[in-house]
Amino acid sequence: MADFVLARKSRNIASSAVHVFLNILLGMFAVLLTVFSGSPALGIILVLVSKWRIFAVRSRYLWLNIKLNLVDLIVGLSIVLLSYYAGSTLMPVHIILMGIYVGWLLAIKPMSTENATFAQSLIAVFLGISASTIMTASLNAIVAVFLAFLVGYAASRHVLAQTNTKDFTLTTLACGLMFAEVAWMCHSWAIVYIFGDTGIRIPQAAIVLTIFVFIYNYARQAIIRYQEDFRFRDIIGPVLFAMALIGVIVAFFSNPIFNI
Repeated sequence: MADFVLARKSRNIASSAVHVFLNILLGMFAVLLTVFSGSPALGIILVLVSKWRIFAVRSRYLWLNIKLNLVDLIVGLSIVLLSYYAGSTLMPVHIILMGIYVGWLLAIKPMSTENATFAQSLIAVFLGISASTIMTASLNAIVAVFLAFLVGYAASRHVLAQTNTKDFTLTTLACGLMFAEVAWMCHSWAIVYIFGDTGIRIPQAAIVLTIFVFIYNYARQAIIRYQEDFRFRDIIGPVLFAMALIGVIVAFFSNPIFNI
């Protein structure tokens, strides 16, 4: 019996080690293949193949399965696209993106607490809007609007699906529409902050919408906590601070020198 338990533990350790190793390889090669091939195709294929379980279901469950894993897909595909648009020469930003993706796969994605779910949504918003803004800078505005809607919908649904037993379809659609509206307004004046020769480029819209999602979730949690006793004064401080922060970013950090 002791030998059986020992063998089982050994197999569990071995399988865990293999799982960690494969995720590290995925995080590295999703970026490296994109950089050295000069095309996002191989990186995208690698990410989709790694998520084969999403698609290995009956057709009637496919859309539901995609929705359940939409945040994970957004993060993976955004990493690939950001790597591609950073250039075909290995730069510090590519190393950072590798680290982010490996950290996502090994540490952040497996967590399921409410705070972890919220953090996953914030990461998906920041990376998703960053990738969509840079990618659609020279494309029709409708592409930017659609991608922003998808990111907003996915982030809202990811949080609500973990903590809400009621129908939240309307809430997720409203969040997606708000993202789409911001993307439409920002499309003709896409401000991107560039950090020297590191290759790091952060769109203003990604910062603004990440702040919005943070306040949106803070207000939602306050409403649940206080229920019928909820008053706007319970969230007035963080809301005003977020509005002031967004105002400062838009008013003082929208110099056209950053414009793409």
